[in-house]
Amino acid sequence: MSDSALLELQHVSFAYGEGESLVPVLESVDFSVRSGQRIALLGRSGSGKSTLMNILAGLLLPEQGSVVWQGTDITRLSDAKRVALRRQTIGVVYQFHHLLPEFSAEENVMLPAMLGGQSVTASKRLALKLLTQVGLEHRVGHRPGELSGGERQRVAIARALAGNPKVLLMDEPTGNLDEATADHVLSMLVDLSKQTETSLVIVTHDRRVAAQTDQQFELRHGRLIAF
Repeated sequence: MSDSALLELQHVSFAYGEGESLVPVLESVDFSVRSGQRIALLGRSGSGKSTLMNILAGLLLPEQGSVVWQGTDITRLSDAKRVALRRQTIGVVYQFHHLLPEFSAEENVMLPAMLGGQSVTASKRLALKLLTQVGLEHRVGHRPGELSGGERQRVAIARALAGNPKVLLMDEPTGNLDEATADHVLSMLVDLSKQTETSLVIVTHDRRVAAQTDQQFELRHGRLIAF
């Protein structure tokens, strides 16, 4: 494992289909994330960016190679142990926020903390803190349908942070936002990352978004290329 790496891929390969219809997506990919890093993963549509993110998140296991979280090869863990370790290590934010529509912003953010064993009181306190950090302290009681697209995405970010992850994985987090709102959300994300030393891995096709990170990679023909 690389020195101080929180998350690492070692010679990871993955393909869809079989036989003559086999489509390679990742070919012996090596990749690591250190504490506090902000990294962008770019690639054309269909290049395998989302597959790569799902493997980083432990939602999909590689056919070959290892996925290492904080020194533990998760490909060797049971599903239950992998889920438990994910709660300590990884937060995920998708392009579509996936908030529970019947819950308020506060309740959506409370849920991961409660699933992690925190009391209702502690979870409520944490949710208010996180929603304040993303500028939504005045919207805690609103349901997703009462929030703008940018507000919903900020609730999703707060929810992902509720588990106190070491690494936050984001799949096109600004893809559904207008340019001004996207810039605001991205600026807020970078500031939060600096304050909390949470690492960011942003999967995107937008080079404007990538330019805000410390390091950029492009997924091309199954391989990650730094640029």
